[in-house]
Amino acid sequence: MTRGTGVSRWVLVAVAAVGVGMAGTYQFVWSSIRVPVSARTGASETALGTVFTLFVIFQASAQFPAGWVRDRVGPRLPLAGGSLLLVVGYVGTAWAESVTGASLCYALGGVGAGTVYAVAINTPAKWFDERRGLATGLVGFAYAGVSFLLIPLVRGRITSDFAGTMLGLAALVAVAMLVGIPFFRDPDTSSPADGAEQGGDGSSARDGEAEYTWREAVRTWQFWLLYGIFVIVNGVGLMIVGKAVAFAEATGLPTTAATAAASLVALGDSAGVIVGGVVSDRVGRVPTIALSLVACGACLAGASFVAVGGVAAGYVGLIAAASFFRSPVFSVIPSLVGDYYGTSHNSETYALLYSSKLWGGVVGGTVTSGLVVLLGWQPTFLLGAGLLLVAAAATGLLRPVDPSPQ
Repeated sequence: MTRGTGVSRWVLVAVAAVGVGMAGTYQFVWSSIRVPVSARTGASETALGTVFTLFVIFQASAQFPAGWVRDRVGPRLPLAGGSLLLVVGYVGTAWAESVTGASLCYALGGVGAGTVYAVAINTPAKWFDERRGLATGLVGFAYAGVSFLLIPLVRGRITSDFAGTMLGLAALVAVAMLVGIPFFRDPDTSSPADGAEQGGDGSSARDGEAEYTWREAVRTWQFWLLYGIFVIVNGVGLMIVGKAVAFAEATGLPTTAATAAASLVALGDSAGVIVGGVVSDRVGRVPTIALSLVACGACLAGASFVAVGGVAAGYVGLIAAASFFRSPVFSVIPSLVGDYYGTSHNSETYALLYSSKLWGGVVGGTVTSGLVVLLGWQPTFLLGAGLLLVAAAATGLLRPVDPSPQ
C-alpha cells in the first residue's frame, strides 16, 4: 500500500488529518473564547464579529499562495511556516489587551490556519483516485473533530485562566505539527494513484489527459458556479459556527445547551465531512452537495423556531444537524476539483475556490452581526436557510469540464 514513499498512503492521510485538526481549532474554538476576549479587550458584538471576519479573510487569502508553493516545492516548507503562525497567533491572543491586538494576533493565526489547511486537505487528492472522497473526508473530519474534543476543556478553563488556556492550545499545535510535518510528501507522478486503471506500460488512466492550471480552471463557468455555491456555504456555515452559542444565550436557553451546541456543531461538522465523502464516492459528487444543502437549510430553519420556542434539546439537535449537512462540501469539492481539473495543480485551484471564504467570512461575521442587530436572531437564521436552498438549486447546473483546457 505504498507509492514510492516507504509509508502507507493512509499514514499520510492520518498526518494530514492532524494538520487540518490543528488549523480547525481557530474556527471552532472562537465561539467559546469570544466572550472572554470581549471581557479582556472591551470589544462590542460588532467588533467581535469583525475580529472573526478578519481571521477568515486572512485564512482564505493565505490558501492560494500556500497551494502555489506546495504544488512546486512540496508540502513541508509551507506547513512549517503555517504551523509557526498558528503558534504565534495563540500566544499573541493570550496576552492581547485591545481589540486591535486581538484582531492582529487572530489574523496571523488565520494565515497559519489557511496555509496548513490548504496543504493538508489536498494531500488525499494527490494520492487517491477511486477512494478520493473517503480519504479527503477522513482528513476533513479532523477540521472540526479535534475541536469537538477540545471545546469542553477550553470552556471549562477559559474564564478562570484565559492566558493559560490559549498558551496550552499553542503548545498542542506546536507538538502536533513538529511530529507530523516530517511525514508529509507528494507522490512520484510517474506512479499511478490508488485505484487508477493501468495500461500495459504501467501508466495511469489519467495519462494523456490534460491537467488544468489555475489560470485555465478560472476560464471555465463551472469554476465560478462552484465559487458562488462556496460563498453561500461558507457564509451560512460561519454564521452557525460563530453564532450558535450566542443565539442560544439570546433566546434564554440554558448554559448547558449553549455548551452542547458549541461541541455538537463541531462534531456534526466533522462527521458530515467524512460521511459526505463516502457517499459522494457512491452516488456522485454533485447529488451529494445538492441533497446535503437542502437538508442543512431545513435543519437551520427548524433550529431557529425551536430556539425561540425555548426547546433546548431541539435546538441543540437541529443546529448540530445543520452543521452536519453543511460540511460535506468540504470533502466533496476538493475531490470534485481533482475530478474536473486533474491533480497536478489541484492545491492552487482549490485554494482559489476556497478564497470564497473571504466573502463568506464577511457574511458570517460582520454582516451577520449587523443583521442580528437590525432584524433579530430568528430572521437572520431563516435568511441563511433560504440562501442554502438557492445554492442547492444551483448545483443542478453543474456539468463536467471539457477534458482539454481551452
